[in-house]
Amino acid sequence: MKCAFLFPGQGTQTVGMGKDLYEKYEIVREVFRKASEISKIDIAQLCFKGKRDEYKKPYVITNEEIQAGEDLNQTENTQLAIATLSLAVLALCKKKGIEAQMAAGLSLGEYPALVYGGKIGFADSILLLKQRGYYMQHCLPKEKYQMLAVIGLEESSIEEICKEIEKQEYFIQPANYNCKGQVVISGEEKAIQIAQEKLKEAGAKKTVILNTSGPFHTKKLEEAAKKYKEDLKNITFLEGNNCTILKNIDASKYEKDDNMVELLAKHIISPVRFEQEIQKMLQEGIDTFIELGPGKTLTGFVKKENRDVNTYNVNNVESFENLCEKFKK
Repeated sequence: MKCAFLFPGQGTQTVGMGKDLYEKYEIVREVFRKASEISKIDIAQLCFKGKRDEYKKPYVITNEEIQAGEDLNQTENTQLAIATLSLAVLALCKKKGIEAQMAAGLSLGEYPALVYGGKIGFADSILLLKQRGYYMQHCLPKEKYQMLAVIGLEESSIEEICKEIEKQEYFIQPANYNCKGQVVISGEEKAIQIAQEKLKEAGAKKTVILNTSGPFHTKKLEEAAKKYKEDLKNITFLEGNNCTILKNIDASKYEKDDNMVELLAKHIISPVRFEQEIQKMLQEGIDTFIELGPGKTLTGFVKKENRDVNTYNVNNVESFENLCEKFKK
């Protein structure tokens, strides 16, 4: 068996995520406590009630009604919340001796992957994601933008349609190459409207407007990337360990001599090439993919590329215990 850990990105969050894990396992509570102390945000309350507050003391589980989750869905909060849960589940897996030879994440998910791969320390990952989320929410262009998932159409056709629309002086670009038959594009509202019609005419099976706050992973976030770069300069990056970590920007492997400041700043404005990452992992002989954190998005992408591999999702007590059963020695 050759394993890869996958770490999800924005859009997988749900109010209440990780609550049963937090209640049952001390190591999960410890990860949440550390992340909350570092970020000065009560991340347990953010995950379980959807409400942001200053961190003062460990969150106490109550039977109060769950909030609507408006705070959790804000980019500056979402990134911290998802990454903390992913890192907590990772800590659980490591304690049980469940390890991986490769790791990858979608957008913010690349940070837990880098922690696992020994390229970034835990505390630095929390500090960076707090800043990254803030810039990606508050350093956006004034115009209205949307992101559109396109399902069932060749990448080349999608790219060509985007180029045609850009000739009309609109902004529109591919932002996420998720898996075979699924690409997310980002652009001005009018450009997305035009694209929906053209994509359907070209044979797209489905198009879905995503609930996002900006044109992520495009050049429109250059201001955010520029500000974030200054924070990256203050971080001491590490050499890494024996786990291979893949890059969103081109699916290549992180190396010891990589310029991490340039790479992670560029990450914000570059398309996510997750499909290529899946293909790279398959080529490297990975036959078992374990998604750590909320949702089942990334293992869903993997299954679209290869139905024969083993996939697991760990986001609650039941799924964690099931994984432990599978990995009993």
